[in-house]
Amino acid sequence: MGDQGAFWILVAALTLAPLPFGSRDPVTVAVWCGWLGLGVAWAPVQRFRPPHYGVLAGVALLLLGYAVVLHEQLSSRPWFSDLDRAWAETAALLGSPVSPYAAAVRWEPLFALGTPLACVLALVLALSVGADRRDARRLLRATAWAGVAYAAYGIVALALFPGSILWREKTFYVGNLTGTFVNRNTAATYFGSCTLLWFLFLLEDVRRRWADRPRGWHDALFAGIWGETGARRPVPTSLWATALCLVATLLTASRAGSVLTLLTLVLATVVFFRRRFCGVGRATLVTVAALLCAVVVLQSLGGGVGARFEAHGLSDEGRLSAWRSTLRMIADHPWIGRGLGAFTYVFPGYRDIELSPWGIWNAAHSTPLEIASEVGVPLATAVALGWIGGVAVLARGSLVRRRDRMLPLAGLCVGVLAGLHTSIDFSLQVPGCAIVVFGVFGVGLAQAFAERDRADDARGIVRPEVTGTPVSSSEAATRPAYSRSASVPL
Repeated sequence: MGDQGAFWILVAALTLAPLPFGSRDPVTVAVWCGWLGLGVAWAPVQRFRPPHYGVLAGVALLLLGYAVVLHEQLSSRPWFSDLDRAWAETAALLGSPVSPYAAAVRWEPLFALGTPLACVLALVLALSVGADRRDARRLLRATAWAGVAYAAYGIVALALFPGSILWREKTFYVGNLTGTFVNRNTAATYFGSCTLLWFLFLLEDVRRRWADRPRGWHDALFAGIWGETGARRPVPTSLWATALCLVATLLTASRAGSVLTLLTLVLATVVFFRRRFCGVGRATLVTVAALLCAVVVLQSLGGGVGARFEAHGLSDEGRLSAWRSTLRMIADHPWIGRGLGAFTYVFPGYRDIELSPWGIWNAAHSTPLEIASEVGVPLATAVALGWIGGVAVLARGSLVRRRDRMLPLAGLCVGVLAGLHTSIDFSLQVPGCAIVVFGVFGVGLAQAFAERDRADDARGIVRPEVTGTPVSSSEAATRPAYSRSASVPL
Protein backbone atom coordinates (compact mmCIF):
# COMPACT_ATOMS: atom_id res chain seq x y z
CA MET A 1 0.00 0.00 0.00
CA GLY A 2 2.82 2.38 0.84
CA ASP A 3 4.60 1.80 -2.47
CA GLN A 4 1.46 2.46 -4.53
CA GLY A 5 0.58 5.43 -2.33
CA ALA A 6 3.95 7.05 -3.01
CA PHE A 7 3.57 6.30 -6.72
CA TRP A 8 0.17 7.96 -7.05
CA ILE A 9 1.24 10.93 -4.94
CA LEU A 10 4.10 11.54 -7.36
CA VAL A 11 1.83 11.04 -10.38
CA ALA A 12 -0.55 13.67 -9.01
CA ALA A 13 2.32 16.12 -8.49
CA LEU A 14 3.86 15.62 -11.94
CA THR A 15 0.53 15.92 -13.75
CA LEU A 16 -1.23 18.64 -11.74
CA ALA A 17 1.61 20.98 -10.73
CA PRO A 18 1.41 23.05 -13.96
CA LEU A 19 -2.38 23.47 -13.69
CA PRO A 20 -2.94 26.35 -11.24
CA PHE A 21 -1.01 29.01 -13.18
CA GLY A 22 2.30 27.19 -12.70
CA SER A 23 1.73 26.79 -8.92
CA ARG A 24 3.39 30.13 -8.19
CA ASP A 25 1.07 31.10 -5.34
CA PRO A 26 2.76 30.57 -1.91
CA VAL A 27 -0.24 28.67 -0.58
CA THR A 28 -0.15 26.30 -3.56
CA VAL A 29 3.60 25.79 -3.08
CA ALA A 30 3.02 24.95 0.57
CA VAL A 31 0.35 22.41 -0.41
CA TRP A 32 2.75 20.74 -2.86
CA CYS A 33 5.47 20.60 -0.21
CA GLY A 34 3.10 18.87 2.21
CA TRP A 35 1.82 16.53 -0.51
CA LEU A 36 5.30 15.52 -1.68
CA GLY A 37 6.47 15.22 1.92
CA LEU A 38 3.69 12.70 2.51
CA GLY A 39 4.94 10.77 -0.51
CA VAL A 40 8.52 10.77 0.79
CA ALA A 41 7.24 9.41 4.11
CA TRP A 42 5.73 6.47 2.16
CA ALA A 43 8.70 6.12 -0.18
CA PRO A 44 9.78 2.48 -0.80
CA VAL A 45 13.36 2.72 0.45
CA GLN A 46 13.91 -1.04 -0.02
CA ARG A 47 14.38 -0.39 -3.73
CA PHE A 48 17.51 1.66 -3.17
CA ARG A 49 20.87 0.30 -4.28
CA PRO A 50 24.29 1.68 -3.25
CA PRO A 51 24.48 4.24 -6.09
CA HIS A 52 21.11 5.64 -5.04
CA TYR A 53 22.44 6.28 -1.56
CA GLY A 54 25.29 8.21 -3.15
CA VAL A 55 22.77 10.50 -4.86
CA LEU A 56 20.90 10.94 -1.58
CA ALA A 57 24.18 11.82 0.16
CA GLY A 58 24.78 14.58 -2.37
CA VAL A 59 21.27 15.93 -1.81
CA ALA A 60 21.83 15.82 1.95
CA LEU A 61 25.03 17.87 1.60
CA LEU A 62 23.19 20.53 -0.38
CA LEU A 63 20.45 20.62 2.26
CA LEU A 64 23.10 21.04 4.94
CA GLY A 65 24.54 23.96 2.98
CA TYR A 66 21.12 25.59 2.79
CA ALA A 67 20.63 25.07 6.53
CA VAL A 68 23.92 26.82 7.33
CA VAL A 69 23.13 29.75 5.02
CA LEU A 70 19.62 30.12 6.43
CA HIS A 71 21.02 30.20 9.97
CA GLU A 72 23.42 32.96 8.97
CA GLN A 73 20.69 34.96 7.25
CA LEU A 74 18.05 34.62 9.97
CA SER A 75 20.12 34.78 13.14
CA SER A 76 20.83 38.05 14.91
CA ARG A 77 24.14 36.51 15.95
CA PRO A 78 25.54 34.73 12.87
CA TRP A 79 28.57 32.50 13.21
CA PHE A 80 30.83 33.99 10.58
CA SER A 81 28.93 36.42 8.33
CA ASP A 82 28.58 40.19 8.56
CA LEU A 83 25.27 41.88 9.29
CA ASP A 84 23.59 43.69 6.41
CA ARG A 85 24.34 47.41 6.60
CA ALA A 86 20.83 48.18 5.40
CA TRP A 87 19.56 47.49 8.93
CA ALA A 88 21.87 50.16 10.39
CA GLU A 89 20.71 52.65 7.75
CA THR A 90 17.10 51.80 8.59
CA ALA A 91 17.73 52.38 12.29
CA ALA A 92 19.30 55.77 11.51
CA LEU A 93 16.33 56.81 9.39
CA LEU A 94 13.80 55.70 12.00
CA GLY A 95 15.74 57.16 14.90
CA SER A 96 15.23 53.99 16.94
CA PRO A 97 17.23 50.79 17.34
CA VAL A 98 16.51 47.94 14.93
CA SER A 99 17.86 44.41 15.36
CA PRO A 100 20.28 43.77 12.47
CA TYR A 101 20.45 40.57 10.45
CA ALA A 102 22.54 39.25 7.60
CA ALA A 103 19.45 38.97 5.36
CA ALA A 104 18.16 42.15 3.76
CA VAL A 105 14.52 41.15 4.47
CA ARG A 106 13.65 39.59 7.82
CA TRP A 107 11.99 36.12 7.60
CA GLU A 108 11.83 36.22 3.80
CA PRO A 109 14.28 33.28 3.51
CA LEU A 110 11.73 31.07 5.29
CA PHE A 111 8.88 32.18 3.03
CA ALA A 112 11.00 31.65 -0.11
CA LEU A 113 12.09 28.15 0.92
CA GLY A 114 8.97 26.54 -0.55
CA THR A 115 10.08 26.15 -4.16
CA PRO A 116 13.56 24.67 -3.42
CA LEU A 117 11.98 22.34 -0.86
CA ALA A 118 9.32 21.16 -3.33
CA CYS A 119 12.04 20.46 -5.93
CA VAL A 120 14.12 18.43 -3.47
CA LEU A 121 11.08 16.43 -2.32
CA ALA A 122 10.09 15.72 -5.93
CA LEU A 123 13.64 14.57 -6.72
CA VAL A 124 13.90 12.26 -3.70
CA LEU A 125 10.43 10.79 -4.23
CA ALA A 126 11.11 10.21 -7.93
CA LEU A 127 14.44 8.58 -7.08
CA SER A 128 12.62 6.15 -4.78
CA VAL A 129 9.57 5.37 -6.89
CA GLY A 130 11.54 5.38 -10.15
CA ALA A 131 13.92 2.69 -8.89
CA ASP A 132 11.33 0.20 -10.17
CA ARG A 133 11.59 0.20 -13.97
CA ARG A 134 7.87 -0.37 -14.55
CA ASP A 135 6.89 2.44 -12.19
CA ALA A 136 9.51 4.62 -13.89
CA ARG A 137 7.88 4.05 -17.28
CA ARG A 138 4.41 4.67 -15.89
CA LEU A 139 5.58 7.94 -14.32
CA LEU A 140 7.10 9.21 -17.56
CA ARG A 141 4.07 8.21 -19.60
CA ALA A 142 1.67 9.90 -17.16
CA THR A 143 3.78 13.06 -17.30
CA ALA A 144 3.82 12.92 -21.11
CA TRP A 145 0.04 12.49 -21.31
CA ALA A 146 -0.45 15.46 -19.00
CA GLY A 147 1.73 17.47 -21.38
CA VAL A 148 -0.54 16.48 -24.29
CA ALA A 149 -3.58 17.68 -22.36
CA TYR A 150 -1.98 21.01 -21.49
CA ALA A 151 -0.69 21.45 -25.05
CA ALA A 152 -4.15 20.80 -26.51
CA TYR A 153 -5.66 23.29 -24.08
CA GLY A 154 -2.99 25.86 -24.90
CA ILE A 155 -3.56 25.59 -28.66
CA VAL A 156 -7.35 25.81 -28.31
CA ALA A 157 -7.09 28.72 -25.86
CA LEU A 158 -4.70 30.58 -28.17
CA ALA A 159 -7.13 30.19 -31.07
CA LEU A 160 -10.39 30.89 -29.24
CA PHE A 161 -9.53 32.77 -26.04
CA PRO A 162 -6.15 34.49 -26.62
CA GLY A 163 -6.79 37.03 -23.87
CA SER A 164 -7.23 34.63 -20.97
CA ILE A 165 -5.42 31.96 -18.96
CA LEU A 166 -7.94 29.54 -17.48
CA TRP A 167 -10.42 31.89 -15.75
CA ARG A 168 -8.11 34.92 -15.47
CA GLU A 169 -7.40 37.71 -17.88
CA LYS A 170 -4.10 37.36 -19.73
CA THR A 171 -1.99 40.47 -19.21
CA PHE A 172 1.20 39.54 -21.07
CA TYR A 173 2.08 37.36 -24.09
CA VAL A 174 -1.41 37.71 -25.54
CA GLY A 175 -0.30 36.51 -28.98
CA ASN A 176 1.73 33.57 -27.68
CA LEU A 177 0.86 30.18 -26.25
CA THR A 178 1.47 29.91 -22.52
CA GLY A 179 -0.83 27.01 -21.59
CA THR A 180 -1.60 27.25 -17.89
CA PHE A 181 1.61 29.19 -17.21
CA VAL A 182 1.91 32.95 -17.04
CA ASN A 183 5.27 33.19 -18.83
CA ARG A 184 5.90 31.84 -22.33
CA ASN A 185 9.50 30.86 -21.59
CA THR A 186 8.46 28.64 -18.70
CA ALA A 187 5.75 27.14 -20.92
CA ALA A 188 8.38 26.43 -23.59
CA THR A 189 10.54 24.53 -21.10
CA TYR A 190 7.58 22.46 -19.92
CA PHE A 191 6.21 21.65 -23.38
CA GLY A 192 9.74 21.03 -24.64
CA SER A 193 10.25 18.49 -21.86
CA CYS A 194 6.99 16.73 -22.78
CA THR A 195 8.07 16.75 -26.43
CA LEU A 196 11.27 14.98 -25.44
CA LEU A 197 9.40 12.33 -23.46
CA TRP A 198 7.04 11.56 -26.34
CA PHE A 199 9.92 11.60 -28.83
CA LEU A 200 11.77 8.96 -26.81
CA PHE A 201 8.61 6.83 -26.72
CA LEU A 202 8.45 7.33 -30.49
CA LEU A 203 12.03 6.12 -30.89
CA GLU A 204 11.14 3.02 -28.90
CA ASP A 205 8.13 2.47 -31.19
CA VAL A 206 10.48 2.73 -34.15
CA ARG A 207 12.83 0.16 -32.67
CA ARG A 208 9.97 -2.17 -31.76
CA ARG A 209 8.63 -2.14 -35.31
CA TRP A 210 11.99 -2.54 -36.99
CA ALA A 211 14.02 -4.64 -34.56
CA ASP A 212 13.36 -7.95 -36.33
CA ARG A 213 14.00 -6.66 -39.85
CA PRO A 214 17.63 -7.14 -40.99
CA ARG A 215 17.67 -4.14 -43.33
CA GLY A 216 19.21 -0.70 -43.57
CA TRP A 217 17.74 2.17 -41.64
CA HIS A 218 16.46 3.90 -44.79
CA ASP A 219 14.43 0.82 -45.78
CA ALA A 220 13.15 0.41 -42.22
CA LEU A 221 12.07 4.04 -42.19
CA PHE A 222 9.36 3.35 -44.77
CA ALA A 223 8.61 -0.22 -43.69
CA GLY A 224 7.90 0.95 -40.15
CA ILE A 225 4.99 3.02 -41.50
CA TRP A 226 3.80 1.17 -44.61
CA GLY A 227 4.61 -2.44 -43.74
CA GLU A 228 5.83 -5.20 -46.04
CA THR A 229 2.89 -5.26 -48.46
CA GLY A 230 2.31 -1.52 -48.70
CA ALA A 231 -0.68 -1.56 -46.35
CA ARG A 232 -0.52 1.54 -44.19
CA ARG A 233 -0.02 0.95 -40.48
CA PRO A 234 -1.80 2.97 -37.79
CA VAL A 235 0.08 6.13 -36.90
CA PRO A 236 1.75 5.57 -33.51
CA THR A 237 0.28 7.59 -30.65
CA SER A 238 3.77 8.77 -29.80
CA LEU A 239 4.11 10.36 -33.27
CA TRP A 240 1.12 12.68 -33.11
CA ALA A 241 1.70 13.37 -29.41
CA THR A 242 5.28 14.44 -30.18
CA ALA A 243 4.04 16.68 -32.98
CA LEU A 244 1.36 18.27 -30.77
CA CYS A 245 3.78 19.08 -27.94
CA LEU A 246 6.39 20.37 -30.39
CA VAL A 247 3.85 22.68 -32.05
CA ALA A 248 2.86 23.98 -28.60
CA THR A 249 6.54 24.62 -27.82
CA LEU A 250 7.06 26.60 -31.01
CA LEU A 251 3.82 28.58 -30.53
CA THR A 252 5.23 29.99 -27.30
CA ALA A 253 7.64 31.99 -29.50
CA SER A 254 10.36 31.45 -26.91
CA ARG A 255 13.69 31.70 -28.68
CA ALA A 256 15.83 29.76 -26.21
CA GLY A 257 13.07 27.28 -25.36
CA SER A 258 12.36 26.38 -28.98
CA VAL A 259 15.99 26.15 -30.10
CA LEU A 260 17.09 24.14 -27.06
CA THR A 261 14.16 21.76 -27.50
CA LEU A 262 15.16 21.05 -31.09
CA LEU A 263 18.82 20.61 -30.11
CA THR A 264 17.93 18.15 -27.34
CA LEU A 265 15.79 16.21 -29.84
CA VAL A 266 18.95 15.85 -31.92
CA LEU A 267 20.86 14.77 -28.80
CA ALA A 268 18.19 12.17 -27.99
CA THR A 269 18.33 10.74 -31.51
CA VAL A 270 22.11 10.44 -31.61
CA VAL A 271 22.42 8.87 -28.15
CA PHE A 272 19.46 6.53 -28.59
CA PHE A 273 20.74 5.12 -31.88
CA ARG A 274 24.43 5.43 -31.13
CA ARG A 275 25.07 1.70 -31.55
CA ARG A 276 23.58 1.79 -35.02
CA PHE A 277 25.53 4.92 -35.92
CA CYS A 278 28.90 3.46 -34.93
CA GLY A 279 31.88 5.16 -36.49
CA VAL A 280 32.86 8.82 -36.41
CA GLY A 281 31.93 9.48 -40.02
CA ARG A 282 28.44 8.00 -39.83
CA ALA A 283 27.74 9.61 -36.44
CA THR A 284 28.81 13.00 -37.79
CA LEU A 285 26.66 12.59 -40.88
CA VAL A 286 23.61 11.65 -38.83
CA THR A 287 24.17 14.55 -36.42
CA VAL A 288 24.42 17.04 -39.27
CA ALA A 289 21.30 15.59 -40.90
CA ALA A 290 19.39 15.84 -37.63
CA LEU A 291 20.50 19.45 -37.16
CA LEU A 292 19.32 20.27 -40.68
CA CYS A 293 15.95 18.70 -39.89
CA ALA A 294 15.76 20.85 -36.75
CA VAL A 295 16.46 23.97 -38.80
CA VAL A 296 13.75 23.01 -41.30
CA VAL A 297 11.24 22.50 -38.49
CA LEU A 298 12.15 25.83 -36.93
CA GLN A 299 11.82 27.66 -40.24
CA SER A 300 8.55 25.99 -41.27
CA LEU A 301 6.69 25.92 -37.94
CA GLY A 302 8.46 28.48 -35.76
CA GLY A 303 7.33 31.69 -37.44
CA GLY A 304 6.93 33.51 -34.13
CA VAL A 305 10.36 32.36 -32.98
CA GLY A 306 11.95 33.58 -36.21
CA ALA A 307 10.22 36.94 -35.89
CA ARG A 308 11.63 37.41 -32.40
CA PHE A 309 15.12 36.53 -33.63
CA GLU A 310 14.78 39.16 -36.35
CA ALA A 311 13.49 41.77 -33.90
CA HIS A 312 15.75 41.14 -30.90
CA GLY A 313 18.59 38.89 -32.05
CA LEU A 314 19.95 36.27 -29.68
CA SER A 315 19.34 38.34 -26.53
CA ASP A 316 17.78 41.66 -25.61
CA GLU A 317 19.85 44.42 -24.05
CA GLY A 318 17.62 44.62 -20.98
CA ARG A 319 18.48 41.11 -19.92
CA LEU A 320 22.20 41.75 -20.30
CA SER A 321 21.91 44.88 -18.18
CA ALA A 322 20.01 42.90 -15.52
CA TRP A 323 22.81 40.33 -15.43
CA ARG A 324 25.40 43.06 -14.93
CA SER A 325 23.34 44.52 -12.09
CA THR A 326 23.00 41.08 -10.49
CA LEU A 327 26.76 40.58 -10.69
CA ARG A 328 27.22 43.79 -8.70
CA MET A 329 24.84 42.41 -6.07
CA ILE A 330 26.92 39.24 -5.87
CA ALA A 331 30.17 41.21 -5.59
CA ASP A 332 28.87 43.13 -2.56
CA HIS A 333 27.79 39.99 -0.64
CA PRO A 334 29.60 36.99 -2.19
CA TRP A 335 29.54 34.56 0.75
CA ILE A 336 25.94 34.21 1.94
CA GLY A 337 24.10 36.61 -0.36
CA ARG A 338 21.40 39.13 0.49
CA GLY A 339 18.86 36.57 1.68
CA LEU A 340 16.85 33.82 0.02
CA GLY A 341 13.92 35.43 -1.80
CA ALA A 342 15.27 38.97 -1.36
CA PHE A 343 16.15 39.61 -5.01
CA THR A 344 12.98 41.58 -5.77
CA TYR A 345 13.55 43.88 -2.80
CA VAL A 346 17.29 44.44 -3.26
CA PHE A 347 17.59 44.66 -7.06
CA PRO A 348 16.21 48.24 -7.38
CA GLY A 349 19.29 49.51 -5.53
CA TYR A 350 21.53 47.96 -8.19
CA ARG A 351 19.31 48.51 -11.22
CA ASP A 352 21.32 49.68 -14.22
CA ILE A 353 20.41 53.09 -15.61
CA GLU A 354 20.30 51.49 -19.07
CA LEU A 355 17.27 49.45 -18.04
CA SER A 356 13.88 50.83 -18.91
CA PRO A 357 12.17 52.38 -15.87
CA TRP A 358 8.98 50.52 -16.80
CA GLY A 359 8.07 47.43 -14.80
CA ILE A 360 9.49 45.54 -11.83
CA TRP A 361 12.32 43.04 -12.20
CA ASN A 362 11.28 40.21 -9.89
CA ALA A 363 13.81 37.74 -11.36
CA ALA A 364 17.36 37.97 -12.64
CA HIS A 365 16.49 35.93 -15.77
CA SER A 366 19.33 33.61 -14.82
CA THR A 367 18.67 31.15 -12.03
CA PRO A 368 22.36 30.52 -11.21
CA LEU A 369 23.01 34.26 -10.90
CA GLU A 370 19.91 34.79 -8.78
CA ILE A 371 20.84 31.90 -6.47
CA ALA A 372 24.32 33.37 -6.06
CA SER A 373 22.88 36.80 -5.24
CA GLU A 374 20.50 35.36 -2.64
CA VAL A 375 22.51 32.60 -0.91
CA GLY A 376 26.10 33.33 -1.92
CA VAL A 377 28.61 32.02 -4.41
CA PRO A 378 29.74 28.91 -2.46
CA LEU A 379 26.25 27.42 -2.16
CA ALA A 380 25.29 28.47 -5.70
CA THR A 381 28.43 26.73 -6.97
CA ALA A 382 27.54 23.59 -5.01
CA VAL A 383 24.04 23.59 -6.52
CA ALA A 384 25.43 24.02 -10.03
CA LEU A 385 28.00 21.27 -9.53
CA GLY A 386 25.30 18.99 -8.16
CA TRP A 387 23.17 19.51 -11.28
CA ILE A 388 26.16 19.00 -13.57
CA GLY A 389 27.09 15.85 -11.65
CA GLY A 390 23.57 14.52 -12.07
CA VAL A 391 23.70 15.23 -15.80
CA ALA A 392 27.04 13.39 -16.00
CA VAL A 393 25.54 10.35 -14.22
CA LEU A 394 22.59 10.39 -16.61
CA ALA A 395 24.91 10.69 -19.62
CA ARG A 396 26.89 7.67 -18.47
CA GLY A 397 23.72 5.71 -17.83
CA SER A 398 22.37 6.59 -21.27
CA LEU A 399 25.57 5.35 -22.90
CA VAL A 400 26.09 2.25 -20.76
CA ARG A 401 22.58 0.84 -20.49
CA ARG A 402 21.50 -1.50 -23.26
CA ARG A 403 17.96 -2.04 -21.98
CA ASP A 404 15.53 0.71 -21.03
CA ARG A 405 17.97 3.27 -22.34
CA MET A 406 15.20 5.83 -22.72
CA LEU A 407 14.72 6.09 -18.93
CA PRO A 408 18.08 7.72 -18.08
CA LEU A 409 18.06 9.41 -21.49
CA ALA A 410 14.76 11.13 -20.61
CA GLY A 411 16.33 12.54 -17.45
CA LEU A 412 19.43 13.59 -19.39
CA CYS A 413 17.58 15.43 -22.15
CA VAL A 414 15.10 17.14 -19.83
CA GLY A 415 17.94 18.04 -17.45
CA VAL A 416 20.03 19.55 -20.26
CA LEU A 417 17.05 21.47 -21.67
CA ALA A 418 15.89 22.86 -18.33
CA GLY A 419 19.41 23.49 -17.02
CA LEU A 420 20.50 25.47 -20.05
CA HIS A 421 17.25 27.38 -20.35
CA THR A 422 17.08 28.38 -16.69
CA SER A 423 20.65 29.70 -16.99
CA ILE A 424 19.31 32.49 -19.20
CA ASP A 425 15.80 32.65 -17.74
CA PHE A 426 13.92 31.47 -14.64
CA SER A 427 12.07 28.31 -15.72
CA LEU A 428 13.16 26.27 -12.70
CA GLN A 429 12.02 29.02 -10.34
CA VAL A 430 8.39 28.32 -11.29
CA PRO A 431 7.21 25.36 -9.15
CA GLY A 432 4.75 24.06 -11.75
CA CYS A 433 7.61 23.48 -14.18
CA ALA A 434 10.36 22.72 -11.65
CA ILE A 435 8.46 19.89 -9.94
CA VAL A 436 7.99 18.16 -13.30
CA VAL A 437 11.62 18.63 -14.32
CA PHE A 438 13.02 17.42 -10.99
CA GLY A 439 10.62 14.47 -11.06
CA VAL A 440 11.79 13.35 -14.50
CA PHE A 441 15.39 14.04 -13.48
CA GLY A 442 14.97 11.84 -10.40
CA VAL A 443 13.41 9.00 -12.40
CA GLY A 444 16.35 9.15 -14.79
CA LEU A 445 18.86 9.04 -11.94
CA ALA A 446 17.07 6.06 -10.42
CA GLN A 447 17.45 4.17 -13.71
CA ALA A 448 20.94 5.41 -14.62
CA PHE A 449 22.72 2.40 -13.15
CA ALA A 450 23.05 -0.90 -15.01
CA GLU A 451 23.85 -3.25 -12.10
CA ARG A 452 20.48 -4.96 -12.44
CA ASP A 453 21.12 -5.64 -16.12
CA ARG A 454 24.34 -7.46 -15.30
CA ALA A 455 22.62 -9.40 -12.51
CA ASP A 456 19.94 -10.53 -14.96
CA ASP A 457 22.60 -11.65 -17.44
CA ALA A 458 24.30 -13.65 -14.71
CA ARG A 459 21.01 -15.44 -13.94
CA GLY A 460 20.33 -16.15 -17.60
CA ILE A 461 17.41 -13.73 -17.88
CA VAL A 462 16.96 -11.71 -21.06
CA ARG A 463 14.80 -8.59 -20.83
CA PRO A 464 13.66 -7.14 -24.16
CA GLU A 465 14.68 -3.55 -24.69
CA VAL A 466 11.21 -2.11 -25.13
CA THR A 467 8.54 -4.27 -23.59
CA GLY A 468 10.58 -5.23 -20.56
CA THR A 469 8.84 -8.61 -20.20
CA PRO A 470 11.30 -11.08 -18.63
CA VAL A 471 11.96 -14.21 -20.63
CA SER A 472 14.21 -17.14 -19.86
CA SER A 473 17.38 -17.89 -21.78
CA SER A 474 15.74 -20.99 -23.29
CA GLU A 475 12.90 -18.85 -24.68
CA ALA A 476 15.38 -16.35 -26.01
CA ALA A 477 17.21 -19.16 -27.81
CA THR A 478 14.06 -20.01 -29.82
CA ARG A 479 13.86 -16.53 -31.30
CA PRO A 480 14.98 -16.01 -34.92
CA ALA A 481 18.70 -15.53 -35.35
CA TYR A 482 19.85 -12.51 -37.26
CA SER A 483 23.09 -11.43 -38.76
CA ARG A 484 25.55 -9.54 -36.61
CA SER A 485 24.72 -6.25 -38.27
CA ALA A 486 20.98 -6.80 -37.81
CA SER A 487 21.22 -7.83 -34.18
CA VAL A 488 22.84 -4.59 -33.08
CA PRO A 489 20.17 -2.70 -31.12
CA LEU A 490 18.96 0.46 -32.78
